[in-house]
Amino acid sequence: MSDAVLIYGVLGLTLAGFVWGRFRYDLVALMALLGSVLLGLVPSEAAFLGFGHPAVITVAAVLVLSKGFERSGLVDIIAEQALRVGERLLLQLLVLTGTVLLLSAVMNNVGALALMLPVAMRLARAHDTSPSLLLMPLAFGSLLGGLMTLIGTPPNIIVASYRGTLTGENFGLFDFTPVGVAVALAGLVFIVLLGWRLTPQRQGQASADELFDTANYLVELRLTEEAKACGWTLSELQQELDEPVPVIGVIRDDKRRPGHAFLGALRAGDILLVEGGPEEIKLLEDRAGLRLGAEPEAVEEEEDAGDETAEPRERAAGDADRQKREGAEKKKEKEEEEAKEETPRAPSTEGLQLVEAVVRNDSMMVNRTVSQLRLHHQHGLHLVAVARDGARLKKRLREVRFRSGDVLLLQGDEAGLAEALGTLGCLPLASRNLTLGQPRLLLVSLGIFALAIAAMLLDLLPAAVALSCAALLSLLVGVLPLRDAYQAVDGPVIVLLGAMIPVGQALESSGGAALIAETLLSLGAEWPVVVTLVGLFALSMLLSNVINNAAAALLMAPIAASLAEGFGASVDPFLMVVAVSASCAFLTPIGHQSNTLVMGPGGYRFGDYWRLGLPLSLLVLVVAIPMILWVWPL
Repeated sequence: MSDAVLIYGVLGLTLAGFVWGRFRYDLVALMALLGSVLLGLVPSEAAFLGFGHPAVITVAAVLVLSKGFERSGLVDIIAEQALRVGERLLLQLLVLTGTVLLLSAVMNNVGALALMLPVAMRLARAHDTSPSLLLMPLAFGSLLGGLMTLIGTPPNIIVASYRGTLTGENFGLFDFTPVGVAVALAGLVFIVLLGWRLTPQRQGQASADELFDTANYLVELRLTEEAKACGWTLSELQQELDEPVPVIGVIRDDKRRPGHAFLGALRAGDILLVEGGPEEIKLLEDRAGLRLGAEPEAVEEEEDAGDETAEPRERAAGDADRQKREGAEKKKEKEEEEAKEETPRAPSTEGLQLVEAVVRNDSMMVNRTVSQLRLHHQHGLHLVAVARDGARLKKRLREVRFRSGDVLLLQGDEAGLAEALGTLGCLPLASRNLTLGQPRLLLVSLGIFALAIAAMLLDLLPAAVALSCAALLSLLVGVLPLRDAYQAVDGPVIVLLGAMIPVGQALESSGGAALIAETLLSLGAEWPVVVTLVGLFALSMLLSNVINNAAAALLMAPIAASLAEGFGASVDPFLMVVAVSASCAFLTPIGHQSNTLVMGPGGYRFGDYWRLGLPLSLLVLVVAIPMILWVWPL
């Protein structure tokens, strides 16, 4: 069996693994790499050289610099201005999409979307607008913005590095700009004027209260003297239940303590603030002896005790009329208390730190449950509710296996909430408060980035070295703590790139890319070269909608180079076609992380994306091909 056939088999299984989604794409890429090594397609000594490839280093450096922009306050200043837009929908779309488009040109496009997503949610809620009208245009805008510079998106970095291996010279920082700006502006105009009308309008998703209906599930349960739970810790209480029931807080002596921070034993008179439905409340009543609200019997006993200490004993033998009147009043009060207990009351959530967050593609929560993650004990978080596809899940929380794009309602301590969400890989939504950075750090961050750009433009340093120096300098001067820098590096993307680069090289060295190119050449032999470019564009774009865009660029770049060689044409327009098309995953929610991130908050379904994505893809094709041939002639 030839090496070409073997590499086709490996790539076929890899694509199937990407589409299936059972295993995360970085694991699939590692399996492809190791499989290629075992089959002899990739030399064992070269198996992990991809992790030191300039494209991988450049992507990591860009991620660190993007985090530095966020921490220094640059992006928050822009976002704060965007919040002043007003209630006109077209103006909101123009500002939000235009802002994320510009941010994506100088930072990672997923990072740009993550920063603007809370702003869009806040605008939607402030003006009672359905977020579904704003979020899909925002996600697509982040993809379009990445086309404009070398550092805007990983496919550009990959294609630039691949050109360096062919010609000895990489694409420069702004070599992508003429085509990228034309495509991005055309897409922006289309989205703002017409495209948003093609997005589905999901009703009732702008309000967290409507989505999660929190007030109907927060109840107070009191420990009586007879309660079995007296003397138990909260951990012991959970062990007695079939299902973990979130205890959000414990009220003792009129002081509220967070549930995850309460380590002592429960005692009579304590009030537990619990998140649960009727079944969970019934379970707590039966297993632990807890009771809803105040106990009328206890109130009576307190009143009786007060009477005995305040008056002489003879008062108990007062006249019969007064006793009858007091008895009637107490009976009435008791009936009122019992009537109140029929429906669980919803206590105020004042003081509780509730936050909405969306699960990212690279989150450690994906495919795991609450108990496996140990949310409460390890991260100090209570899971209050989960929403998927725009609706709250009705199944028990312990049975939910999280998916990327799920919207979670979490409760935790304010001081550690942001860190816990970052560790878990969740993106906070509308509860995110804009916090401006220090002016000195902002100027320093911009200055460091400007120096890196100047070094690249003047050919003093290659992109990977210049951006790595900028990232290191940012750490040394305190723009970004080292811990945040490590968290900023998207591990799954780095593993994907490092693993797939040798596999892509195997596609070329085995002759597999040349065979595909020969097939395409034979099919288009009687047609102009531009028709083959259109076919290459369409094939790469379709591939990017089912697998990661970086993987699509890695696989299509060798095929593009072989096509250029077959036509005896310049390789540049063919590589530019791959760079643009690989970043235009507008048809599905799984082609790019930006699309997945807005799926839950926007209440979108899988089939919603092509309604706006298909005409936008055709527009990009129509604009990009002539621009590429004009800027990069054959």
